This record gives sequence, C-alpha cells and structure tokens, in this order.
Amino acid sequence: MIGYHLVRLAKFSGRETRAAFWPWAAVVVGLVLLGGVAAMTPKVLASMAKMRKFALEHPDQATITSGPGHYEISIEGHHPELMPDMGPFVVALEGMMAVLIVLIAAAAVRRLHDTGRSGAWALLPLPFLFFGFSRMPVLFADPVFDTRLFGLLFLNNLCYLAALGALILLLARSGKPGENRFDPEPRG
Repeated sequence: MIGYHLVRLAKFSGRETRAAFWPWAAVVVGLVLLGGVAAMTPKVLASMAKMRKFALEHPDQATITSGPGHYEISIEGHHPELMPDMGPFVVALEGMMAVLIVLIAAAAVRRLHDTGRSGAWALLPLPFLFFGFSRMPVLFADPVFDTRLFGLLFLNNLCYLAALGALILLLARSGKPGENRFDPEPRG
C-alpha cells in the first residue's frame, strides 16, 4: 500500500477505490499528527518548565496544585514572558499541512475521479487553510489582542472545517461502476 502510493505521488490521473485510498489516508494523517506532536512537545515542555520555575520563585503570584492525574499552575497578573512563542507552532503546523497535502493530493484526486467528480473538488478547503495560516501569525504577533481578527479567523476555521467535511464526504462516496470520463473502473 505505501509503495503503491509513493510511486503515484504525482499521478493525478486515473481512479482509485475506497479500499486503496482510506488506509493510505489513515497512515498519512497518523504519521503527520505524530510528527507534529514530536515537533511541538519540546516547546510545550519548555513553556511549562518556565511557568513552574516562575511559580516556585514567586509564591505570592502563583499556586501549584497537584493530585492523582492532575497538575495545575495558576499565575496571577499579566506575564506575557511566560507564554510560548507561537511562531514555531505555526511553522510546525504549516509544515505538517504541507506534507499532508503533498502525500494525499494525488490519491484524493484519483479517489474523486472514481466517484465521477473532478479533482478540483480537492481544492475546496485550501483557500480557508491558506488564509488562516497567513493571518494567524499576525494575531499572535500583535501585543494588543485583535478581537476582529480573532473573530474572522474563527469564522474562517469554521468554513475550513465545513469544506474539509464536505471533501471527506465526497471521498467516502462509492465509485461509479464501469468506465467514466476519467478511466475504466479500477480493479480491487
């Protein structure tokens, strides 16, 4: 399955069955998510260590509470220096999505062809994804929280999720039996 798809990363013609597409999609999404977690975990742990150090050095401004399965640090006041730099998170997320798109694009187009649809449907979520990635760094870079931009990004993310959901529904549909305008019916 992996070799089959790797040699077809740039093959946007033809058709692909659900049985060939979904295991590949699951492996790609799983590996991309694992890679993202691996890339972001050190930054999250460093931020948590910074907060813990601050809490221990300033017991008048912070409280640490822990118990079975529970650890909490409550810090009073405004301390932006304790917040993680969101730039690397955004870059990691952009990288994850780029890898995902490269690995899944041709297979998704072939899958759409099997349902009798144009591969252009695979582009449906991309404008929302690109807009979000272009504006998110602006939101995090501004020291004054921009509620309008936050609202716009929230709405954009809802549209992205709706477009992604629609694409997934199209990819999940049965293939058209027999030959269609894209190719003969795939075997298997």
